[in-house]
Amino acid sequence: MTPVLLHCDDETAAATRLAEAAGLQAMMVARHHFPDDELRLTLPFHEAHAFPETLVVYRSLDRPNDKLVELLLIARHAREQGVRHLVLVAPYLAYMRQDIAFHPGEVVSQPLIGHFLAELFDAVITVDPHLHRIERLDQAIPLKHAIALSAAPRLAELIAEKRDDPLLVGPDAESRQWVQSAAAATGFAFGVCHKTRNGDRDVEITLPELEVAGRQVVLMDDVASSGHTVARAAEALLAGGAASVDVALTHALFAGNAMDVIEAAGVGEVWSTDCIAHTSNAIPMAPVLAKALDQVITELS
Repeated sequence: MTPVLLHCDDETAAATRLAEAAGLQAMMVARHHFPDDELRLTLPFHEAHAFPETLVVYRSLDRPNDKLVELLLIARHAREQGVRHLVLVAPYLAYMRQDIAFHPGEVVSQPLIGHFLAELFDAVITVDPHLHRIERLDQAIPLKHAIALSAAPRLAELIAEKRDDPLLVGPDAESRQWVQSAAAATGFAFGVCHKTRNGDRDVEITLPELEVAGRQVVLMDDVASSGHTVARAAEALLAGGAASVDVALTHALFAGNAMDVIEAAGVGEVWSTDCIAHTSNAIPMAPVLAKALDQVITELS
C-alpha cells in the first residue's frame, strides 16, 4: 500500500502541500478533548489491514505538550496494527534548547525528548532545529534517519525577491549560520549582533561594526518566541540610521504578544516559513521536505 501522511486539522494546509509534493495520500486524525483534557484520537483506518506499511505523521511541535502525547498514542497504536515504518515530519522540533543543566536540579530535556521520539519513530525530519552545543541532530535523536534541513536557502530566495541589495543581520551569535548561509546564496553583505540575555524578555543588543545608515536591513533567525530579541535588534538598527528593518525567520513561534512587540519596535514586514502555521507565513517548505521524505521512505522500504 502507498505510504499515507497523517495530519491533524490545525495543520491541514502545510500537510496537504507536503503530501502533494511527495505524491502521498493525506488523511486526517480526528481529535476529541474530554472535559478533563484527555484526548481521544481516531485514525482514518477502520481495520488493521487498512494500515499502510509506511506511515508518515506530520506534526510540528510548537506548543508541544499535548502534541507529544498525540505522537505517543498514534505511534504505539500504529505499531500494534502492523505498521512497519513510522516517519515523523516535525518541521519545528520542541525541547531542543535545554541541552545542559544551567542550574542545579534542572531536567535536561533535549536527550530525553530525543530518545522518546527515537523509540516511537524510524525517522525524524525537521527544519532548523535549535541546537547549541551539538553539531548533528542524531546526537539528540539517536536514529540513522535523523534529518535536519535548512530553510536558509528558501529565506534567501524570498529576501532577494522582496528587497534590492539588503543588509542581512543576525540578532545574536546563534543566528550566524542562517545569515551566513543566506548571504552566501545571494551575495548580500551580512553581520551578526551581540546579545546579552538578562531574562526571557530582557535582552541587550550590540550592533556589529557595519554601516547601517540608509540600508534596507533584514533580520534573520531560526525562531522568534517572545519577540524581544528581534525587537531590540530592530530598535538598535533603526537608531543607527537603517532605512527599514524587516524580519525573515524559519519558525514563527510568536508566543503571547510577540507580534505586537516586534511591530512596536518599528519592524516593517515579517516573513516566515510554514513550519509553524502563522499569518506571517510566506515560504512553503513542502518542496524541501518532500525531497528528504522521498529519500527516507526509499531507504526504509
